[in-house]
Amino acid sequence: MSAKRILVIDDEKNLCSVIQACLEYVGGWIVLSAPDGSQGLVLAETHLPDAILLDVMMPDIDGLTLFGLLQNNAATRGIPVIFLTAKVQAMDLSQFADLGVAGVIAKPFDPLSLAQQVAEILGWEPLL
Repeated sequence: MSAKRILVIDDEKNLCSVIQACLEYVGGWIVLSAPDGSQGLVLAETHLPDAILLDVMMPDIDGLTLFGLLQNNAATRGIPVIFLTAKVQAMDLSQFADLGVAGVIAKPFDPLSLAQQVAEILGWEPLL
């Protein structure tokens, strides 16, 4: 069985590095990362990852807009998306659920349990 591929789209470079390390070493997955929504969209279309972790608040294309673009593209529509966000009020969570995202992980998160959170949301088992 080949390793799952996850695309992380977040404008915080250091956070992307932490997420990548956690998902690769704990989850055993291959991680691609993009520093903004434009590059994330290109990577999603060209690499067709098994899942996307998407920051909600980014400067060029925010996560909600990018999620809409992914949903409107036949090639990327079926990729599960998990929002990474500090916006975890009930109203925000309800809005995210209505959009059809796979799940939401609140920032800040525990790096050591991130892979397990992702696996639970997606119904995956970490490989390591």
